Amino acid sequence: MKTAIVTGVSGKIGSEIAVTLIKDGYFVFGTFNKNEKGIEQVTERLNGEQKDMFFAYSVDLKDRQKTQNFVETVYKSVRHVDLIVNNAGIDLIKPITDCTETDYENVFGVNVKGTIMLTNLILPDMISRKSGKIINVSSVWGKVGASCEVLYSASKSAIIGYTKALAKELAESKINVNCVCPGVIDSPMNDCFTNEEKQDIISEIPFGKMGTAKDVSELIKFLASESANYITGEIITVDGGYTL
Repeated sequence: MKTAIVTGVSGKIGSEIAVTLIKDGYFVFGTFNKNEKGIEQVTERLNGEQKDMFFAYSVDLKDRQKTQNFVETVYKSVRHVDLIVNNAGIDLIKPITDCTETDYENVFGVNVKGTIMLTNLILPDMISRKSGKIINVSSVWGKVGASCEVLYSASKSAIIGYTKALAKELAESKINVNCVCPGVIDSPMNDCFTNEEKQDIISEIPFGKMGTAKDVSELIKFLASESANYITGEIITVDGGYTL
């Protein structure tokens, strides 16, 4: 039995990752914040047997105790975790001079602190077994930066550095650590833009269209597979050439 933890499963990308992994034979333990409707949409896409392979929990990833309680719940059901997909993230579009301390705490709390805390709680098991895969979801803005998204860009850049360093540290334990950087993906995160603004963005993408959540989930499925056993420390961009 293959087991995966996927954070942020109620969002467009997270739900697609969960469904893709379940269809690939994984039991998925997912976290979400408050979007219960998103969880319902995941279960609606699963058939009878697959529904029994999906478990969703509301977890505040900024809170260590709640995160630890979640991990303990997972280990009451399974003996080990094969895969961690750190997908949960908070975006923030605001001039940096308007950002508050609460903004800093929320963005870095989920995007960085939450990722590291959750991973650290699973690592002893992976290290002892000398087996496991960790896939972090960053963003193209973590590579090139985005105006009025400084906190978000900085937090996603931290995830890239975290991935590279962790990959080196865990290589001896035969644990793969990689990072996926989505570009402009057709998801509710872009609902803040008008149709005209979206078309302006698309005009800058060489492929001439936004990416899909499936584009991201299929890459993650590959990185989780045995075909990627010799790949670690890589930062892979999925953006249709947007940042070339």
